[in-house]
Amino acid sequence: MQRSNDATTIVKEVFPVNFNDLQEAVEQKIPKPNYDYIKGGAGSGQTMRNNRQAFESYSFIPQLLNDTSAVNTSITLFGKTHPTPFIFAPVGMNLLEHPDGEPAVVKAAAKLKMPYSLSTVSSYSLEEVASAAPEHTKFFQLYWSEEDELALNMVSRAEAAGYEAIILTIDTTVSGWREGDRKNQFSPILHGYAKGNYLQDPIFLKDLENGKYKDFVDGVLRNVNHPHLNWSHVEKLRKHTKLPILLKGVLHPNDAVKALEIGVNGLIVSTHGGRQLDGVIGSLDALPNIVKVVGGQVPVLFDSGIYSGLDAFKALALGADAVCVGRPYVYGLAYAGQTGVETVMSNFYDELVTTMQLAGVSSIESLQKIELIQRG
Repeated sequence: MQRSNDATTIVKEVFPVNFNDLQEAVEQKIPKPNYDYIKGGAGSGQTMRNNRQAFESYSFIPQLLNDTSAVNTSITLFGKTHPTPFIFAPVGMNLLEHPDGEPAVVKAAAKLKMPYSLSTVSSYSLEEVASAAPEHTKFFQLYWSEEDELALNMVSRAEAAGYEAIILTIDTTVSGWREGDRKNQFSPILHGYAKGNYLQDPIFLKDLENGKYKDFVDGVLRNVNHPHLNWSHVEKLRKHTKLPILLKGVLHPNDAVKALEIGVNGLIVSTHGGRQLDGVIGSLDALPNIVKVVGGQVPVLFDSGIYSGLDAFKALALGADAVCVGRPYVYGLAYAGQTGVETVMSNFYDELVTTMQLAGVSSIESLQKIELIQRG
C-alpha cells in the first residue's frame, strides 16, 4: 500500500487527525444518544481506561542507522496476503453514524485493501454489504442466537455471499451495563438500527410469522442475548462450516488453549472496546500471554483501544499478527461518510509507517522483534 499523495495530505490538514479531536468533532455532528452510545463503555469506564493505560505503559528503544527507505507492512492471513496489518473490526448499526452505513465502510476498506468485518447487528444485510464490494476480503461476525438454527443459517448465508471467515464473539452473551444508554433511555435496537440481517433471514421471518416473537424488535433482542453460549456451540459451529473461525473476546490463556483443542483457526484478543464488562484488564496487557500459549499455531489478532498508528505498532511488537480498528473508523464515518473512513484509516497507516521508519524497522517481521519495556 502506498502512502497518501499530496492531494490526500491537503484533505488531512482540515480533517481532525488526533483521535480526541475527531471524537469532539463528531459530538457536534450526530444526535447525543447516538454519540453517547458509540463513545460509551460499560460501568464507570474502568476497562476503557485500562485499555488506554496499557498502551501508555509500554515504551521502546529505537535501533537506528537501518535502511528503512522501503517499508513492507504486508501480512498473510488464512492464505491471503494483505498490504497492511489493519482489519476493520465489526461494529454494528452503522446507520447510527451515517445514512450510507456499512456499505460505505466496506467500500472504504476495499479501496484501502484492508479486510472488513461485518457485525450480525448491522443496519444493512450481509448480502447488501457483500454486493457493495464483491471482490474484497470480508469476514462475518456472529452473535450466537437463542435458536441454533438461526445462528447457523446466518453462517450459511455468509458463506454463500462470499465472506471468508466467521468471527464468533464470545464476550457479548448479554449486553453490558452501559450507564450512558440507561441515562439517555436509548437502545438502538429498539429504534430499528439492527434490522439488516434479521429481516433478510428466512428462519427469523418464519419465527416472526409464527408468533414466536411479539414483533421484530422483540425477536432481535431475544436473539442477541444468549447467556447459554458455551464450548459446545463452538464445536457445533466448527462442524457446520469449513470457513476459518476466529473467537473474539479471548483474554484468558485457558480459553485460548481450549479454542485450539476444538480447532478454532484464530483468536482476537479483545475487551469489546470496554463496552461489555467493566473492571477488566486492558487488551494489550492480555496479549503477551495469549501469544505465548498459542505459540504461532494460529493467528492472534488484537482489538480494543487502537487509536493511532503508534498503538498498532505496539500491539504488533507484542506479538499480534494484525490489529483491528473500531471506534476511530466509526467516527470517520460519522464525520464525513466513506471519505472520513478512508481518511482515518489512511492516517493510521501513515503513522504506522513513519513510526516503523523512525524506529529502524522495515517489515512487520522485524517490528515484532522490537522489545517493549513496561513501567512497573
